Amino acid sequence: MVCVFCSIAAGDSPCLKVFEDADTMVFMDTANDVDGHMLAITKRHYESILDCPDVEVARLMRTVRLVSNHVVSDCGYSAVNLLNASGKDAGQSVPHLHIHIIPRKSGDGVATWPAFDGARHDANAIYQTLRMM
Repeated sequence: MVCVFCSIAAGDSPCLKVFEDADTMVFMDTANDVDGHMLAITKRHYESILDCPDVEVARLMRTVRLVSNHVVSDCGYSAVNLLNASGKDAGQSVPHLHIHIIPRKSGDGVATWPAFDGARHDANAIYQTLRMM
């Protein structure tokens, strides 16, 4: 199965390209769900941030920052939301590393943080599992 984002990066599938350099690309999300919703991708195929080399993550985040600054400085927005889902259980729908960039304005009505029901486990116990030191 051909990766849709690899096809876009190769120029084989059309997109509304916002930015491109040698390693990354940003294009409009076709869902048309929120004004200005963009996707930033690595041109090389990595399924998620979990298998992407540090240098590629740094290149992608440099592009995300560049486009985010452009959105705020030049396009009339005041902020951005960034979203990445890495893995099926996180809700990743396309198995190619990508960062959603969502331009924001005051009062735009976009809900940005889900309502959580509360943690199921003791925070200290989870901390003991997660800590890296």
